[in-house]
Amino acid sequence: MAKIILGFVGQIASGKDVSKKYLEKKYGAQSCRFSTILRDVLTRIGVEIKRENLQKVSTALRQTFGEDLLAMAISKDASNLNSDIVIVDGVRRLTDIVHLTSLPHFFLVKIEADPKLRYERMKLRNENVGDDKKTYEDFLRDHEVEADREIPAVMQTAKYSLDNNGSLEDLYSQLDKLITDLKGK
Repeated sequence: MAKIILGFVGQIASGKDVSKKYLEKKYGAQSCRFSTILRDVLTRIGVEIKRENLQKVSTALRQTFGEDLLAMAISKDASNLNSDIVIVDGVRRLTDIVHLTSLPHFFLVKIEADPKLRYERMKLRNENVGDDKKTYEDFLRDHEVEADREIPAVMQTAKYSLDNNGSLEDLYSQLDKLITDLKGK
């Protein structure tokens, strides 16, 4: 079977991470995440890992070394992972998929969920410092920052879609069907 590379795109707390973890556990998938590079840089230089700092370092790197810098690194990482299924988590910009779309068996998958549901999930997981303190209005403003502004446009280019408004079992069922369908390609 050829390697399947899935690029997950979705708004904040739409279910990208839970989908990735399910595929890792059930199918032995491996993953790479755009923000891992940014988190590594912030950790190394001793700067707090919060959404604002991730956005700043991303902008600085892309403006200095090219808009597709992170995309090139992730594309290389995805190609080098030794797994039948690879997940690229955190696709945000059209430039993020430029190099990925040239890889054989790359599929862009959008994950959608209601904004209020995503807000509650974001607060519960508290992945970045201060997420649990944000108001719904703060959460909605986060969608307008440079790092997240292009997500809807990228989602429109996806050939595959997952609806994460239901239970985890519903999401897992959709993921299983997606993998079955893609293995047949």
